[in-house]
Amino acid sequence: MMLTRLALTILTTALALGAAQAQQSPMPDDIAWKLIEIGRAIDPPKTAAIYAPLQAREPYAGVKVQRDIRYGTAERNLLDVFTPETAAAAPRPILIFVHGGAFIGGNKRTTPDSPFYDNIMLWAVKNGFVGINITYRLAPKFPWPAGVEDVASAVQWAAAHAAENGGDPARIFLMGHSAGAVHVATYVAHPEFHKVGGGGLAGAIMASGVYDLTATPLGDQEMAYFGIDPSRFKERSSLSGLQASSLPLMIASAEMDPPRFVEQFDLLKQAACKRPSGCARAVMLPQHSHMSEVYSINTDDDRLTREIAEFVQTGK
Repeated sequence: MMLTRLALTILTTALALGAAQAQQSPMPDDIAWKLIEIGRAIDPPKTAAIYAPLQAREPYAGVKVQRDIRYGTAERNLLDVFTPETAAAAPRPILIFVHGGAFIGGNKRTTPDSPFYDNIMLWAVKNGFVGINITYRLAPKFPWPAGVEDVASAVQWAAAHAAENGGDPARIFLMGHSAGAVHVATYVAHPEFHKVGGGGLAGAIMASGVYDLTATPLGDQEMAYFGIDPSRFKERSSLSGLQASSLPLMIASAEMDPPRFVEQFDLLKQAACKRPSGCARAVMLPQHSHMSEVYSINTDDDRLTREIAEFVQTGK
């Protein structure tokens, strides 16, 4: 069977990495080819079918889970807290995860019995964090700035309840994927929404987000959240605010992300390197797609999580 152009490109890239890097790339060949078959499409069901068998199922050994804790007044202002069953000797850093869903969908758990996005929280607990997984209000009922307002409330809740959950309020890390990465970026870039002094973060991690709304045309789902007036897109973007921020930043994208996300990754990577505080940690994940980069967390494929752990440890 003839290889597609995408498959040829990815195969060529993999070969060029050489044997040394191949030893650090634990994606099995069968998974790599399944992702190539999906291609650059954002396809949660097909990607979930690949990774769900690799993920843990409840009850989670050694992990205490508190679900649907209210952090604000809105119906969707809910979060789950993941902690070790045995109290840690010292306060742990806190990882808050903000899911994607194109601004109009998504949840902190994709279905009641899904391993996603519990998988990110389980990795967090195993690696010394308190994990907090949030959901938030959605467009079109709740347009800009509802998402970032909810993120601000979640950060405020995490700081206020850190001690009772064994967390360190001085080490809160905010992570978002796709639309969630946009909300994280907006929170960092727009301090007018902060409810905690200085933003309350030790760092921010953004995977496959959009940071400059003027760089490419917005789709209907994005306009449902950001509005239809192009004159507002620049002020509602996060690129300039991220460039001005001194907060440690980590950005990631996937090799098989839709091209727009790769372009936005490059835009932010270049802008962040103009900061007085220095460049962001920038990670391009070979072989991965838009959904696999997060669905693979807490499997043997640790290419993204290894970077996150080092980012948290070093602050850069």
